[in-house]
Amino acid sequence: MITSKPKKGHLLIAEPSIIGDLSFNRSVILLADYNDEGSIGFILNKPLDYTLNDLIPETKAQFTVHNGGPVEQDNLYFIHKVPQLIPDSIEISNGVFWGGNFEIVLQLLKEQKLMDSDIRFFLGYSGWEPEQLDNELESNAWIISENVYKNELIEKSCESFWKQKMLELGGDYSLWSNAPENPSYN
Repeated sequence: MITSKPKKGHLLIAEPSIIGDLSFNRSVILLADYNDEGSIGFILNKPLDYTLNDLIPETKAQFTVHNGGPVEQDNLYFIHKVPQLIPDSIEISNGVFWGGNFEIVLQLLKEQKLMDSDIRFFLGYSGWEPEQLDNELESNAWIISENVYKNELIEKSCESFWKQKMLELGGDYSLWSNAPENPSYN
């Protein structure tokens, strides 16, 4: 379902017209916060060639790390669906939580009490200054969608997520689902 005003927990789907923007071309973003002070989100469908073990060897966790966005790419962020295991986390919506006590996360990983379907790690985040996201929405850079997956979003969103969302939107969007990422390759 498409809505007109974003709110925390919604998905932002990049319009096919976003071409040449390496960060956001064909991105699906979980909006973690949206208010008068700005917005924060995490790109769900841009896995990196790193595992958590590459960044924090003592975890021995082979969880894929994703590109969360162009802001603070030297910092690790995470969303999860296990607040009963990770204290101090903040509910985004629909059983999806952001952050929490990282020392406990490390301990849970060492004890192999977290699965990659429970948690997703990101380098960086997507951020917008006050009114910046609203301006991008007015210029039709994004499609706003409810998160119909609830907390299963963590495991359901994958590299082909943008294509899936284009097919779900139907009409002209379904044509874009099979278009090459770079139109000059056509």
